[in-house]
Amino acid sequence: MKKVIAALVLSLNALAFVLTTPAQAQQNAQETVWIQIAARPSLATAQQEAQDFAARLPDVAGFALGGGWYGVLIGPYTREDADRVLQVYQGENQIPRDSFIALPANLRSQFYPLGADAAQATQSATQPATQSPAPAQPAAPSAAEPVIVAQEAAEPAVTLPETTLPDESPAEARRSERLLSRAERQDLQIALKAAGFYNAAIDGAFGRGTRGSMSDWQLSKGYEVTGVLTTAQRKVLLDDYNAPLISVGMRRISDAKAGISLEIPAKEVAFDKYEPPFAHYESTGDLGVQLLLISQRGDKSTLYGLYDIMQTLEIVPLEGPRERKGNSFTLEGRNGNITSFTQASLKNGEIKGFTLIWPAGDEARRARVLAAMQASFERQDGVLDDAAGADIQQDIDLVSGLEIRKPRMSRSGFFVSADGVVITTSDVVQGCTRITLDHGYAAEIAANDVENGMAILRPTQDLAPMAVAELSAQSPRLQSEIAVSGFSYEGVLGAPSLTWGKLADVKNLDGNTGIARLELAAQPGDAGGPVVDSTGAVLGMLLPQEIKGKQLPAGVSFAVNAAALRSALEAAGVTPQNQTGGTALPNQALVHRATGMTVLVSCWE
Repeated sequence: MKKVIAALVLSLNALAFVLTTPAQAQQNAQETVWIQIAARPSLATAQQEAQDFAARLPDVAGFALGGGWYGVLIGPYTREDADRVLQVYQGENQIPRDSFIALPANLRSQFYPLGADAAQATQSATQPATQSPAPAQPAAPSAAEPVIVAQEAAEPAVTLPETTLPDESPAEARRSERLLSRAERQDLQIALKAAGFYNAAIDGAFGRGTRGSMSDWQLSKGYEVTGVLTTAQRKVLLDDYNAPLISVGMRRISDAKAGISLEIPAKEVAFDKYEPPFAHYESTGDLGVQLLLISQRGDKSTLYGLYDIMQTLEIVPLEGPRERKGNSFTLEGRNGNITSFTQASLKNGEIKGFTLIWPAGDEARRARVLAAMQASFERQDGVLDDAAGADIQQDIDLVSGLEIRKPRMSRSGFFVSADGVVITTSDVVQGCTRITLDHGYAAEIAANDVENGMAILRPTQDLAPMAVAELSAQSPRLQSEIAVSGFSYEGVLGAPSLTWGKLADVKNLDGNTGIARLELAAQPGDAGGPVVDSTGAVLGMLLPQEIKGKQLPAGVSFAVNAAALRSALEAAGVTPQNQTGGTALPNQALVHRATGMTVLVSCWE
């Protein structure tokens, strides 16, 4: 019983503090604080939660916190009283356990409650009572200023409800509205549409539909419903619309060396270095945003080469739309971590553009930032010097400081038809989200014989191989010289090479006559490559060094023979070419034939 009485007395004391602290706060503004009890990313949700708390607690208020967040708070109090109220309310489970003391300097505009009392409470919470600052009338947007505005301020911009500012009468609002340009009227319609209040044409004409949407917006904000927005209300509407841009500090920069001017998310990126054709702007914020400016001299071939190179980089994921036409291209790539967008165009012998890399899961803000960058992009004189950044350490796995995308695995394969069908080892196609031939051509699995280690791939577009395999129709002789054509180092060298050896046996160690044993010092990337004799006929396909969990000794390799290859191809509906006889080829001709039929097969995750 004593505990219950003690708790009741403490609660009544706390309520007394709540009722008296606004006056105390005015006596000493330096000690004024608030208690933050909730934060929500949606204004509507925060308003509803503020109303719910106000039904059972006194002095509930709502303030914008910046960055698109809205807080529900109680106060204001002196610091001493706030500590005691926080303890009491948390002990009674009246407020969440993670509630904390918030300083007035961290609060932006007030959205709850609306009215004269709210304005007075805001003043008492943020300024000494002895001061009576004259509120400033917001200026009407300039006719030259678009709805996407470059923000120079370091702090996120704040929406300022009309109740904290002197405002216009309906007649004054109509007069100020008449001064707006057509573009500014369209900006207001765009903002109303983004807020969900307008769904008609963006024409700058304020007809019945636009007036109705303005009335609905005013009602949602607690303003007097007139259907005509005052200057202050227009500012609130545009600030709300531009909140995603404001939160990342959009402002215009001019990179004189790159010859590019545009708006960038200046709170999230800053210039780092030049490595032509890129100016690198690395992440400086919490989001992990990256930006590249593209600037180089060139022609259409250079532009198309850049288009191909960009798609080999880690910053351009494989999934996503891409388009190349005329003198420009766009690339969009998405995965579970990032979304990147690249645009570049050729004009007067100069290629310029940008790449924006944004974290996944923040699509609404990314779309607004990207639109702002595209709308503000301007070409200026000059391009990056080809020698800029030449002192930066080079790496074969980097292109201008950017990491090249690498496949999970690469093996060799060889063409078995004139339209580009390829046979390779089955391990390279296991668990792939994408399979490519020579990195640039997508392929699909037509057949996969895991038991015998063979996979047949069909390209998604017809190819024209330099050479097509001719399977040997004769049994090879023991100890005869053979060669394997393959990408020994999984494509690092860029072209296949030949490795010479001998046919050690026409069967494997288990007596399987469908697999031959070779004396050959093969590398992992050679697996899947054609085994050829001196005439260029294909005797078989090299198998991986590790078979069924066993690592082969050095110098020992196995290959599926030509008869087994022929059976697998015919079962998949592919008619192989056969060689019934032939003469030994000169070494150069043999190399040309063997490497011409060999292709790099890559598995991508």
